[in-house]
Amino acid sequence: MLKPTHPLPVHHSWPLYERDRFFELGRLHHGDTLDPIPDVVDVAARLLPVRARIGQWECDLADDNRLSWSDEVYDIFGIPRRAVVAREEAAALYAEGSRAAMEKLRAYAIRHRRGFTLDVEIKPAQAPRRWMRLIAAPVCAGDDVVRLQGLKFIVPGSGGPEF
Repeated sequence: MLKPTHPLPVHHSWPLYERDRFFELGRLHHGDTLDPIPDVVDVAARLLPVRARIGQWECDLADDNRLSWSDEVYDIFGIPRRAVVAREEAAALYAEGSRAAMEKLRAYAIRHRRGFTLDVEIKPAQAPRRWMRLIAAPVCAGDDVVRLQGLKFIVPGSGGPEF
């Protein structure tokens, strides 16, 4: 099977001191600042010709990986708003290769206190397969990572509705 060329996968880790370069919770900068890597900036600018609807999420590591999602994240995954979703249930909605990549970067982020950006293919509960950009960063309390938080949005042109 050929590897998809559109959207181009974004998968890299970044140190927490660069957090503001990647996202500011509650507001996503224009596509030209999504990723500071030059070749990815060009791709992101083409993929986001209009303002995407951005979802905020959080995973509380200290509370059995409890998820908190904005309405947009529920919409992205095709799950009724305000439903209680276990992390395992949400991870099961990722295509296998994307889930493996996400889990690997997630573990690395927690272990090394680094953020990450990743394009993943998802299989929403009530919608066609599509690509989603996942931006994540750990939240630390002292020496411990206590939460992961970030942004999710549909990559325009990837087969899903562009809210």
